[in-house]
Amino acid sequence: MKIFTLRFFLALLSFATAFPATAKDAASFAGRPEVQAFIAEMQEKHGLDSAALTRAFAHAKPIPAVIRAVQPPKDPSIRSWQSYRARYVDPRRINLGLRFWDEHQTALAEARARSGVPEEIIVAIIGVETIYGHLTGHYSTFAALATLAFDYPPRAPLFRRELEELLLLAHETGRDPLSFKGSYAGAIGLPQFLPSSVRRYAINGSGNDRIDLSSSPADAIASVANFLKEHGWEAGGPVAVAARVDGEQFAALLNEGINPQHKASELQAWGVVADDAPDQPAALIDLVTPQQPMEYRLGYRNFYVLTRYNRSSFYAMAVYDLGQTLRAEREASGH
Repeated sequence: MKIFTLRFFLALLSFATAFPATAKDAASFAGRPEVQAFIAEMQEKHGLDSAALTRAFAHAKPIPAVIRAVQPPKDPSIRSWQSYRARYVDPRRINLGLRFWDEHQTALAEARARSGVPEEIIVAIIGVETIYGHLTGHYSTFAALATLAFDYPPRAPLFRRELEELLLLAHETGRDPLSFKGSYAGAIGLPQFLPSSVRRYAINGSGNDRIDLSSSPADAIASVANFLKEHGWEAGGPVAVAARVDGEQFAALLNEGINPQHKASELQAWGVVADDAPDQPAALIDLVTPQQPMEYRLGYRNFYVLTRYNRSSFYAMAVYDLGQTLRAEREASGH
């Protein structure tokens, strides 16, 4: 069993005692049986102080806006690849991305050398996630995760794990768990890592004695690259290429999902053609836009790795397209 550190306990205690809980505060989490059971579990598994956690939960209230934000659209058919792409491959992200690349080219080159992940992919992810730190989120991470863990049954197990990870992260870094700020889903910093990803994949890129994903671009760059490397990024490998389909046999490939299984040359038997495609295992990716012809890509291993960051083909393709645009703009300007 891990020992609850005095530093972590004092951080919790100093915050909680400054605002003592009252019986009238029925809107907080502390009085709920399921929260009390969670606190007992954290004490048993990790040695965290139950009284301090109870006080922390007494000052975390549900956030209804978090529930509204995390719910899927009522009509999934309105999803549009062209609209999604235009949202992220846009002039603001391109201009700020080029500036971010110029300002942090040393950190980006070092990250590429360590991980094999090219600069444009790292820059594009940070651009898609937070517009280079301009939109990192203003929610209390503790309260947001507690809201999703205890008031959103469809994904409660996931967010209870992330709440546990946040407490462990606070324990390990000596921070008050109520001090973290981020997105409505509990993501933190420039790269929008969930607490579990912070603990597993965040690394120091700035050379100092702490990892700070919120205010250190070098740490964010190194951590994004490390995340992709640890999920199997292939240095120098392809990501995606445009494809065409003929007939109806290709539909069976879509049912196989996005994990690459067939070489590009083998896909021709299903009516899939991609000019000058690397003959490596790939998956057929469909990108739907209502009332427009379907667009198709071959997604290679590195495309699949991008979907480990966000499990959406739209997301992975937008990151790739933004990265390619940034690379082309940079080369056109003589870099």
